[in-house]
Amino acid sequence: MQPSDKALVPFVSVDNMMQLVHHIGVERVITEIAAQIESDFKRWESFDKTPRIPAHSPHGVIELMPTSDGEAYGFKYVNGHPKNTSEGLQTVTAFGLLADVYTGYPTLLTEMTILTALRTAATSALVGSYLAPKGATTMAMIGNGAQSEFQCLAFKAMCGIDTVRLYDIDANATAKCAANLQGKGLTVVPCKTAEEAIEGAQIITTCTADKKYATILTDNMVGPGVHINAIGGDCPGKTELHSDILLRSEIFVEYPEQTRIEGEIQALDDDHPVTEMWQVMTGQAKGRTDDRQITLFDSVGFAIEDFSALRYIKTAIEGTEFFEPLDMLADPDDPRDLYGMLMRAK
Repeated sequence: MQPSDKALVPFVSVDNMMQLVHHIGVERVITEIAAQIESDFKRWESFDKTPRIPAHSPHGVIELMPTSDGEAYGFKYVNGHPKNTSEGLQTVTAFGLLADVYTGYPTLLTEMTILTALRTAATSALVGSYLAPKGATTMAMIGNGAQSEFQCLAFKAMCGIDTVRLYDIDANATAKCAANLQGKGLTVVPCKTAEEAIEGAQIITTCTADKKYATILTDNMVGPGVHINAIGGDCPGKTELHSDILLRSEIFVEYPEQTRIEGEIQALDDDHPVTEMWQVMTGQAKGRTDDRQITLFDSVGFAIEDFSALRYIKTAIEGTEFFEPLDMLADPDDPRDLYGMLMRAK
């Protein structure tokens, strides 16, 4: 028995995701995901919100990230295993699902390893468009792993930077990133130290992978007027910035209840003031207020961003061949006769 169309769920494989991104263009995909995130953040109060649900181990963390706006439901399964790169594996892998709240039926299943990199870059640059100093042209990219190229291209496309200064403790990672960014419209400057990388940078992005309390930036490295996009501190026991930097900065977050557990601000008192980005986007709170202010986006990733990315992909694949119809829902002629459907299949 052939499944009916209503029992087929669009599935976007890794290969189809890559082909879709090439079809649309990397920078355009990032920009369009950012627009969807901004639209959803502006209706923040419509969403169910909960910190992601973690299962920690000595090797890393596996998390579920669910949310719903009452009409659609989405979740992402994602891991974070910094030790994986030493074994030739990805630090982060993910997949996600979108469903119709009215029927409970899934409407999209997709890889989200690549999509997470795209939505993380989209979120970073979207926030940067609100917080980075006007006229910023140079970004320091500290940590040149799997996220780095996406971050650089996002800030180019959305914030107008034309120069990236790269540093990683692994020179091969810097060489990889520099090679991948050739011909992308950026001046790429490989650097030998973090201090060298931040010279002349108005935006500093930190994205390192070790699960530990690290000090990638010390207080004396951060001058007035910069915007720090801190995306590497994203689970308990994993930070990148000296706490004195936090005390000098105006801190912006996605969802405080999650960021206080997983972000840079886990090093601060629970009542330390932070500003939620949805409030900035809706005009209920201020972003950057002067040229000397240090703004810090303590980014850990939040389920609404994944929901936005899932909704974007669901629309983007319409009328294309960049998905497969997946037979994953039982569809008996009589909804009460599931056993009969099983027997007829014999």
